[in-house]
Amino acid sequence: MPNGKPAGVRCIQLNEANMCRIFGQPERPLVCSDFKATIDVCGQTNQEAMWLITDLEQNT
Repeated sequence: MPNGKPAGVRCIQLNEANMCRIFGQPERPLVCSDFKATIDVCGQTNQEAMWLITDLEQNT
């Protein structure tokens, strides 16, 4: 997403299984490469991850 991703907007690079389509490629944003999927950020389910990440995005 050339101008960044607004809070609450699904990344256009995620496929149906929530896997990054550009993982390991040079055009993948540094913010994504630096992201560490930890339990406190991602929870234990897709639903919990969406709630936690959306909350973090909206509050930062």
